[in-house]
Amino acid sequence: MFLTRFRVNTARPDGRRLLASPQRMHAAVMSSFPELLPSSPSDRGNQDGPRVLWRLDRNSPAEVLLYVVSPDRPDLTHLVEQAGWPAAAASGSLGWKTYDYGSFLGHLDKGGIWNFRLTANPVHSVRNRDDAPTKLTAHLNARHQLGWLLQRQEAAGFRLVQKSEERRHTERGDEYQVVVRDQRDLNFSKREASGGGGRTGRVTLKLVTYDGRLEVTDPEALRRVLTQGLGRAKAYGGGLMTLAPAG
Repeated sequence: MFLTRFRVNTARPDGRRLLASPQRMHAAVMSSFPELLPSSPSDRGNQDGPRVLWRLDRNSPAEVLLYVVSPDRPDLTHLVEQAGWPAAAASGSLGWKTYDYGSFLGHLDKGGIWNFRLTANPVHSVRNRDDAPTKLTAHLNARHQLGWLLQRQEAAGFRLVQKSEERRHTERGDEYQVVVRDQRDLNFSKREASGGGGRTGRVTLKLVTYDGRLEVTDPEALRRVLTQGLGRAKAYGGGLMTLAPAG
């Protein structure tokens, strides 16, 4: 497994076009792996093993980082040419950094405390009337979005760390060391194959970012989350959780 970081050059028009389109970014990420055939974005694929995951961290208008977790080492030359700094890369720097993720994953231990970041698509099933089919709907406020993560923590192999009593406020959900931020609504057209032609549908998603601290309760389950993702919308930048040492 590999973890790759690439800084997007937001001053370049092609960089801004990639950032504005989850479909373009997905295609650019998947094109980093010569052995993968082009395909339309979807959550289908190998659900039982590692997959290609990606996430955009918008730290500031000038600092947008693309993170990719993948079973194979990627080649991001095309991204450097499109949305990086080609002249700097020509002087000897690749323009991206790739790390051995497998050794890190292998050292996760039960009881370990880590800072985490996760961008996800928190949704729930609702029914407008008794005889109607259920429909996936996005959670709209931070309390329900946090509840979505709390419902999945046990199966995902971690537990959100709680705040000390003196740091808590009165509102429900404030007892955990986690912040829900950077809510982004995605609404774009998607061309789908239909027989010999194609049809265009609409994709509407809400992505949110969780920053917080967790305790490892099941290292193997957490490794699955870190390599397979959590939740839906993985083709559009959702599902990737990363860990960093807790200070």
